[in-house]
Amino acid sequence: MAATRSAHTVWEGNLFKGNGVVTFDSSGILAEQPVTWAARTEEPGGKTSPEELIAAAHSSCFSMAFSNILDKAGTPPTKLVTSADVTFQPGEGITGIHLTVEGTVPGMDEAAFLAAAEEAKVGCPVSQALKATPITLTAKLA
Repeated sequence: MAATRSAHTVWEGNLFKGNGVVTFDSSGILAEQPVTWAARTEEPGGKTSPEELIAAAHSSCFSMAFSNILDKAGTPPTKLVTSADVTFQPGEGITGIHLTVEGTVPGMDEAAFLAAAEEAKVGCPVSQALKATPITLTAKLA
């Protein structure tokens, strides 16, 4: 069964001096998060950016895909901690994403963990959607 999730943004003003508000319509959480060009290219200052939203989506999607791969291998994880760093270069766009994961997986060796992490990196739906962007990975067992 397909699932569709929705969010919307209201933007006022020009790119550099304007501002917007992102609202998460499907879940209703984090209503009206402020977003600005400065938050995207300088310090966040309590505001979010498209890149931070992509990082949140990618880290959570990767974690779900990785946990499923580990479980199917007969070594379900006790814990996975994943971060995603999305690099934005004005004039070029998103130039790279780096995933970092540390996992507690009883009964799994480092080589198998790294292979499963790479499989998750390539196969998670967000990675698939972003495959035009270079995605790198650092993975280690806790």
